[in-house]
Amino acid sequence: MSPALINDSKSSTSTPAQALRKLLVVDDDPSVRHALWITFRDLYHVTLADCGDKALEAFKAEPTDVAVLDIRMPGKDGMEVMKLLKEMDPHIEVVLLTAYETVEYIREALRLGAFDYITKPFHVDQLRAAVSNALDRRETSRKTAGYDKKFEQLQKEIHTQQIREELARTRNEIYASIIHDINGPLTVVAGYVELIQWLIQHAAVLEGDQVNTLRSHTGNIARQVKNCIELSRRYLGFLEGKKQNNSAAGIKEVFYDVAELLKAHPQAKANELVIQPFNSDIAAAIHSTDLLQVLLNLTINGLQCTQMKHRVELYARHYSVDAPRPFLAPAPHTNLIRSPEFPDNSELIGISVQDNGPGIPEHVREKIFEPYFTTKPPGQGTGLGLSIVQRLTLQAKGAIHLYSMPGEGTVFSVYFPVPSARG
Repeated sequence: MSPALINDSKSSTSTPAQALRKLLVVDDDPSVRHALWITFRDLYHVTLADCGDKALEAFKAEPTDVAVLDIRMPGKDGMEVMKLLKEMDPHIEVVLLTAYETVEYIREALRLGAFDYITKPFHVDQLRAAVSNALDRRETSRKTAGYDKKFEQLQKEIHTQQIREELARTRNEIYASIIHDINGPLTVVAGYVELIQWLIQHAAVLEGDQVNTLRSHTGNIARQVKNCIELSRRYLGFLEGKKQNNSAAGIKEVFYDVAELLKAHPQAKANELVIQPFNSDIAAAIHSTDLLQVLLNLTINGLQCTQMKHRVELYARHYSVDAPRPFLAPAPHTNLIRSPEFPDNSELIGISVQDNGPGIPEHVREKIFEPYFTTKPPGQGTGLGLSIVQRLTLQAKGAIHLYSMPGEGTVFSVYFPVPSARG
């Protein structure tokens, strides 16, 4: 007779691969346990138990691949033991031994995860085949689990690589944006330096008005240098993941800065630039440096829309809480890009840059905010200006509306909440 709990590792004829396979036999009948031990000891590493509790102890001490369980046992029956084994190892395969169970009971056992059931008295060949097939499925499950794990790891690696590539692209775009945005103030600085040089070269002695002009020019240069520093700080803060402080931008003050900045810009000199005065103290919920960059990019974009002399106009409108929002309604020849947090029914400030240039064809209008997209000849445009406008506007929870009719001109409008209404 075999003992109630035996861990038998004898395997005189088994191969090393077979010896690794482990079988748990649980039956309260000593003769059945002994018969099963004799049947399988030369094929597998066999552990015997005479009740459910001892089987669970043995499994905790040394997990097995397959369990052969008698359904009818004192204490925990085979069904209960199977459930507990499945909780400890969902992939363990179970073959049930039964003498007189109903079809409904057996169906329930199979539904709960039993691999097979064998009726007593059993045929040795039938039982061996059932255990062998259960072990094969266990091996397949183990391999599948390994493949799943490798696949999951591969997905994580791909995701990590995608994040790295996205970060690299983002950083490259930010670096290009820094150069692009600083290029505007530096162009203005270069213009004022040229004016100062001309003034100095053509005046032996600087008189009152000339001194005042010189002071104005140097003041504007200092303002642009400060603007470059602020731009650099905000971009570097963005790269470092620091939260951007949007605060509020006074429209009147920003319009003044745009006018001062573009006085010496070559494109403003070559065309007609009109900045409509905005006398209200209403502010927009966006950092003043960001709004300045948005308006400079839009205005310069309008000034460069054609080589022919044309008009570009900058103006602002205040929308009260109850004012209609026609720009939110779909319309021909328009594009609307809005932040998910853009407040439809709130007090808004709208700022528009309008030109009477050639307009934008529909196929271009659909791509115009994409980074590096440009219709200019090679070497004459980076394709970053409007993508910067989009990023800064959406970052401030605003919206961009584009209307353009080929042959009639273009209107770019940006909309921002008014700070007092945003809270």
